[in-house]
Amino acid sequence: QLQLVESGGGLVQPGGSLTLSCGASGSTFELHAMGWFREAPGKGRQGIACISGSGDSTDYADSVKGRFTISRDTAKNTTFLQMNGLTHEDTGEYYCAAKSGRRCTSRRPSGFRGWGQGTQVTVGS
Repeated sequence: QLQLVESGGGLVQPGGSLTLSCGASGSTFELHAMGWFREAPGKGRQGIACISGSGDSTDYADSVKGRFTISRDTAKNTTFLQMNGLTHEDTGEYYCAAKSGRRCTSRRPSGFRGWGQGTQVTVGS
């Protein structure tokens, strides 16, 4: 089972950009689709982006489509989330997790495992 560690969060002004990273330990990284999730204050955990095991397919929540880009580097066992055009609504704790299969069939958190500790993103002045 993969063990995951998120990094890259911080305080950013509205309209700004951040790139989150998710490092994975283990030898089966390419066998798992990877997802990014956001937990906003007072709200549940929402799947916002997913990338297939091969990296050739992605899926996004409507709230981030066109602003966020998920990618992965198999050689480095790392998944990235490039976030542009950030708004106050993007504030929250961000987590990555691994799906049991290679495909992004769903972004529901229940289908993922190996959760990291999260990284906080705060959008404000």
